[in-house]
Amino acid sequence: MIAVISHAWTSDADSAADGYVSGIERFGEFHERQPGFRGRVLVRSQSDDTHFTNIRFFDDVSAYEAMIHVPGYADHINGLAEHLRPHEGAPGKDYADVVVHEWPDDPSGAAS
Repeated sequence: MIAVISHAWTSDADSAADGYVSGIERFGEFHERQPGFRGRVLVRSQSDDTHFTNIRFFDDVSAYEAMIHVPGYADHINGLAEHLRPHEGAPGKDYADVVVHEWPDDPSGAAS
């Protein structure tokens, strides 16, 4: 399993951040229909509340790369981009091998 890691900075910590999170939530249905998709996590920095790290899990890089060519993917990305600002020196997308994978039943801690 691999992780696809990317960073985003919203144009503000309020409405733009809320819009970005909502867009990511809506994007979930698209992800769930893709072969090889295993899950995802969006985390928000405690030191910069405009900084988000998006981590998506796939069987392999080819499964992720196939997804980005599916019709509708670019529409979701363009919708998310409306909430973002450029960030000087931002790292690009990174692929990483998952070497330990341990999750409780519900990693969010939310009650079922």
